[in-house]
Amino acid sequence: MSHFRALNAPTPYLFFTGKGGVGKTSLACATAVALADRGLRVLLVSTDPASNLDEMLEVGLTDRPTPVPNVTGLSAMNIDPEAAAESYRARVLEQLGPQVTAPERSTVREQLSGACTTEIAAFDEFVGLLDGDIAGFDHIIFDTAPTGHTLRLLSLPKAWTGFLKDNDRGASCLGPHSGLKMQENRFRKALEALGDSARTTIVLVTRADRGAIREAARTAGELDGLNLSNQLIVVNGGFHASDPTDAVAVALERDQDEALAAMPASLKKLPRDEIPLVAFDIVGLTALRGLLSPSSQPSGAIIKSDPETIDLPGLERLVDEIALGKHGLIMVMGKGGVGKTTIAAAVAVGLAKRGHAVHLSTTDPAAHVAFVVDGVMPGLTVDRIDPRVETERYVAKILASRGRDLDEQGKALLVEDLASPCTEEVAVFHAFSHVVAEARSAFVVLDTAPTGHTLLLLDATGAYHRQMTSQLAPGGSGRIVTPLMRLQDPAYTKVILVTLPETTPVSEAASLQDDLRRAGIDPFGWVINKSLAVSGTRDPLLRLRLDHERTQIARVRNRLTKRAFIIGWRNKPPIGVDELRTLS
Repeated sequence: MSHFRALNAPTPYLFFTGKGGVGKTSLACATAVALADRGLRVLLVSTDPASNLDEMLEVGLTDRPTPVPNVTGLSAMNIDPEAAAESYRARVLEQLGPQVTAPERSTVREQLSGACTTEIAAFDEFVGLLDGDIAGFDHIIFDTAPTGHTLRLLSLPKAWTGFLKDNDRGASCLGPHSGLKMQENRFRKALEALGDSARTTIVLVTRADRGAIREAARTAGELDGLNLSNQLIVVNGGFHASDPTDAVAVALERDQDEALAAMPASLKKLPRDEIPLVAFDIVGLTALRGLLSPSSQPSGAIIKSDPETIDLPGLERLVDEIALGKHGLIMVMGKGGVGKTTIAAAVAVGLAKRGHAVHLSTTDPAAHVAFVVDGVMPGLTVDRIDPRVETERYVAKILASRGRDLDEQGKALLVEDLASPCTEEVAVFHAFSHVVAEARSAFVVLDTAPTGHTLLLLDATGAYHRQMTSQLAPGGSGRIVTPLMRLQDPAYTKVILVTLPETTPVSEAASLQDDLRRAGIDPFGWVINKSLAVSGTRDPLLRLRLDHERTQIARVRNRLTKRAFIIGWRNKPPIGVDELRTLS
C-alpha cells in the first residue's frame, strides 16, 4: 500500500482543493501519474481559470482529453472558461429561433458576455464530466481552483438545482442562465455524485502554516454543508532542520510544528498524510513521480559554496514610490498562496505610516486581510467586500427601485430573477466599482482574489465597460468613466504582481501580466516574496532550493518587469500592524 491514502482504493472522482499555493496541482498531477503507472486509465482535469497543468506535465492541453506523453493511460484537459462560454453562448442563441432580429441577438450576446456566463459555462462542462460525457476512464482527478473559487464552483450544483426546482416558468430574465432548464437532471446527478462517498473523495491540501490550516478547516466545514463529507487531509512541504544552529531552518521547523499542534479538531479527526519538502522544482514527470516515491526522485544537486548577492530593493522602496502621489488605487494580484494579503496589508500600513488616508479592502471570497492587519492605526480603514452582504444590499436596492411599481406577478418574476446565483456576481461587481471610485480622493489598496477569480472579476468590469459605452449615443453629451477605464489609467491605478521565487508562481504571474496588458492594464511592478536566497540560511535542503530561486529571480528582473522588489523569508510571520511596519 502507498503511504499516500488517496492512492489506496481510490474512488472514481478525486478532488484536490485547498488554499492557493499549498501544492494542489503538484499532488493532483503526481496522483494521476501514479495511478496511470499502475495501468489504470486516468483523466486529470483543471477547473481553475488560471490552470498550469500544461507546465506541470510539459504538454500542451486543450478543453478535450490529451494523452500525456510517456505516461500510458493518462490524459489531461483544462476546462477553458472562455471556450466554454463561447460554446454556451452559441447554444443559448440557437434557442432563440429565426423570429429574433439581429439587434435582439446582439443584445442577448452582450448580456452573455460577463463573468457570470463564464462561470456557468465552465460549470456546465464540469457537470458533464460527472454525468459521464467523457467515458473510458477508471478515475477522473480534478485539480480545482483556489479555495474561494472552488467553494463557489462546488456550491453551484446545489444553487442551480434549487433555482431550477422553484422556477416553474423557466428563467424570466434572458441572462446567463437562460439555457439551463433542460439540463436540470444533469445537475441533480452532479449533486448525487459529489455526495456519494463511494464515488467521490475530497483531498484537502494544506501546508503546516496557520493560514493554510485555517482555510482548510473552513473549507472542510463548508464542504460538509454541501454533503461532501468523504475527506482526507494532506500536509504538504513538511520540513525538519538538519542544522540546529541555522536560525532560519530552526524557525521554519518550529513554525510548522506549532501550526500542526494548533490544528482544529475538525481537521484532526480526518485521515492525514504528510508529504516532505523536496529540494527540486515540481515540474515534469520525473519530479512528479519523485514527489510521492522517494526512490524516483531526481539526482541530488551540488550546493554552491559562495552564492552571489541579490541586489533588489525591498518593499519600503515600492511604498516610497507609491506615496509620491496623493491618492490612487493599488491592486495587489498573483497566484493564491504567494502572500498577496500580506503585501497588500504592508503597503496599506506603509502608506498610512507616511501620513496618508488609506482604505484596505479585499475582493477575495476567502478574505484574510483583517487577520493579517490584526490591529488599528491612524488613517487606516480595513474591511472586505462580503459577497453575502453585498448580495442582500443589491437585492434590497433592486426590489425597492424596479419592484416599486410592479404588480404581484411582476414582483414574483423579479424575485425569481434575483434568486439566481448570478446575482452575487453582479452585486460583488457593483461593490468593487464603488471601491475603485473611492481612489479619486484617497489611497485604496485592494487585496484581490487568487488569479483565476481576479480574471473573472476583471471580465465583469470589461462587460460593464462594453455595456455602458454601447449605450452612449454617438452625439450624446458628457463622458462616461467606467471602472475599466480607471484600471487602465496608470496615473490612477497601480497593479502590483506578487510571486514566490518558484517556477509555477512566476509563470502564472507572467500569464496574468499578459492578460492584463491585453485588457490595456500595464502592471506597475513585481514583488518577489518569501525568498530564501536573501535569508542567509545554511541548511543543506534549503540551500539546494536556492539555485532554483535565483533562476526565477533573474527571470523576473531581466524579462518580466523593470520594477522588481524582494522580501526575504522571515522567522516570524508578519502579522499585526507592528510587524507590517517593519516590512514597509
